[in-house]
Amino acid sequence: MSFDPRREDYLRLGLRFARTLDSKDPFGAARAISTFSRRYDQNRDALPQSDGDRAFHLVAEATDLIDYQLPFASDEAVQPLLDNAGKLLDEALDLDAHCHDATRMKAAAELLSFESYYRFLEANAPAVRESCLRRRDAAREEFGARADLAGDIALRPYLRWASTEAAKALICGRYTKTIELADELLELDPTDQCDVRFTAALAFAKLEDEAGLERLARGRNVRLASSTGPEHADAWLLMARVALAYKRRDLTCAREWLARITESYPHALETLSRQDELPDGVFARLAVAPHSEDELILAVSEATVLLQEGRDENGRGTLGAWVAAQTGVPADASARRA
Repeated sequence: MSFDPRREDYLRLGLRFARTLDSKDPFGAARAISTFSRRYDQNRDALPQSDGDRAFHLVAEATDLIDYQLPFASDEAVQPLLDNAGKLLDEALDLDAHCHDATRMKAAAELLSFESYYRFLEANAPAVRESCLRRRDAAREEFGARADLAGDIALRPYLRWASTEAAKALICGRYTKTIELADELLELDPTDQCDVRFTAALAFAKLEDEAGLERLARGRNVRLASSTGPEHADAWLLMARVALAYKRRDLTCAREWLARITESYPHALETLSRQDELPDGVFARLAVAPHSEDELILAVSEATVLLQEGRDENGRGTLGAWVAAQTGVPADASARRA
């Protein structure tokens, strides 16, 4: 699920390394390929790479600091981590002025309101799209037999840019825009590497568009379409169905969809009771294992736009309060587990 920058760094260098091998010596090439993982682990900098590859490696290091270390850092460690990540992103842009991941991640740190960050992403999306499509075409020509993988990797910065824009559009109340971006991304990448279908599901729920949500489930939800039945639906789709049933006051149906979540995910009752809000991944949606407890925590956090609609007497959204009540988990018990 989502993009793993370390894996992408490995693939980038693997492509370039494979291109240097002698096609007339297949046995020698096979031996060289068998040593690539060790060479990557032991001395990555010695492998052939472009300035763009070097820039992306710095982005991967910055991602580790921001997305995977910062949320668990002590107060005194926060600023040094941010400073180090900022330096890595600056170095990346010095190497490659069109390193769009670095540009986007720097803007996330500098533009502190959702609205200003969304407007930045929206204004620059056309230029980033054009740049990445141009790089995709060049990569396909350069890498020949590996054209599909090379083109896919070249397009990913735009997929991340536009999927981030879709997520911010959702938060800023631009639900139709969220769905438009999802349609565009699913057209560009039917495998939906950026998981924009999850964001779209929440937008359909905000628009109270049940027909649109079910079209997404039938035709665009990659995991659901490739699984053996609706019991494999992801948490975002199920949370959207809960919200729509609740809005039309069909509480029996809402409980049935909620039960599907608790049957599909470990420790679901506690997660649904706590409804923790997580910081957004800056590089991309945080990478978690499918149908894991972490995936549900992430989905519930992103579904805050649904759960916190309205306010009940305890300060929770009306849907959030109802969902928590259905779990039967006392508030103090879920807090202790957290």
